[in-house]
Amino acid sequence: QVQLVESGGGLVQAGGSLRLSCAASGSILSINAMDWYRQASGKQRESVARITSGGSTRYADSVKGRFTISRDSAKNTVYLQMNGLKPEDTGVYYCNADLVLPGASWKVQRYWGQGTQVTVSS
Repeated sequence: QVQLVESGGGLVQAGGSLRLSCAASGSILSINAMDWYRQASGKQRESVARITSGGSTRYADSVKGRFTISRDSAKNTVYLQMNGLKPEDTGVYYCNADLVLPGASWKVQRYWGQGTQVTVSS
């Protein structure tokens, strides 16, 4: 059973920092790209950051210069360092990974974590 488990969310004042982690576990052949998404109350889920297996990164304009995505391939873990947090960063943050599983090496499967709440007070 493949699982993605996020951690590191919480309540922080504006200007503060948080570091989110997402660990993939289970029988995994390889991990392609990993992403962080977020969803504010009453809004659609949006992409925040992406990192490929080669280490290339991409960020939403709203977080560029403040957030940094990184990964530890040996631990099947992706991180999101969030600095200079703003109230508009509040929401549930979800981890997403494109996985190749044993016995199904011809296809990439997308898995989601359960989400972690980030609340930024003004």
